[in-house]
This record gives sequence, C-alpha cells and structure tokens, in this order.
Amino acid sequence: MTPDASAHIDVAASPQRVLDLVSDLRGLSGCAEEYSGGKWLNAAGPQVGARFRGINKRGWRKWPTTSTVTDCSATRFAFEVKSLGMPVARWQYDIEETGDGCRVTESTWDRRPGWYVPFTMLATGVKDRAVTNQRNIEATLERLKRAVESV
Repeated sequence: MTPDASAHIDVAASPQRVLDLVSDLRGLSGCAEEYSGGKWLNAAGPQVGARFRGINKRGWRKWPTTSTVTDCSATRFAFEVKSLGMPVARWQYDIEETGDGCRVTESTWDRRPGWYVPFTMLATGVKDRAVTNQRNIEATLERLKRAVESV
C-alpha cells in the first residue's frame, strides 16, 4: 500500500547512527515537527512489541498517542499509532546503506476511520493531514540529517 506521505534524504552517517536516533524517543523529538517526546510503557527501549506514550504539539494544541513498535532492525524502525484507542497512523523509517552513509526514507500511512477524522482535525488543527505530514516529513528529515552528521 502506498504511503500517504513519504520523502527520503541521503546522510553522511552510518545506518546504525540513524537507527539509534529514530528509535530514541528523546532524539526523535529533537527532529520531528509535531512529536515532542515520549516514554516507554512496557520496555526499557525500542524493540518489537514495545509500547510508548507520545506527546504531540502543534501551536497551542497538544495530544497524546500510544504507539506500538512493529519493526526494529538495522534497516527499518516502524510503529503503529493509536489515539483514544483508535488507529491513527503508521510511521516508518527505512534505512538503506549507501557508499557515503545511508538513505533514510520516512513514510506514514493514515489509519483513521473516516468518522474519526473530524475529531482529529479539531484536536490537531490540521485539515489536510497528508499535505501537513508531507511538509513535516521533509522538515524532520532535514533536522535528522543535521543531527546525525554533526556528531
């Protein structure tokens, strides 16, 4: 299934360095556009099946989510997001080694049931989630590049 929003960027850093950043709740919050931090709920860190509570912000709006890690390998970190028990999204980071480092692809799929969309629009202030996520992904990847290349 094609993602609703996706972009990639080439970085001069090891795939492991990128994986360490995108799977670290604090590290990812320093790069992400809306995600502002989280806490592991049933594990000490990233692993398949681990759940975390995330806090998202957009302007004055804040909303919590609960996510479950579905992939945690050298080439992919992904998680399914729920809000108030409802499926919201899947976020995925694919990491492909290149000659000078790696290519990072961030993708998301909207999982919201149609009837739930108006409620999430009110909570987040976002009318067109696909367009907003595309912009957010592009900004996040630029920050990720700066973060992993600055070390």
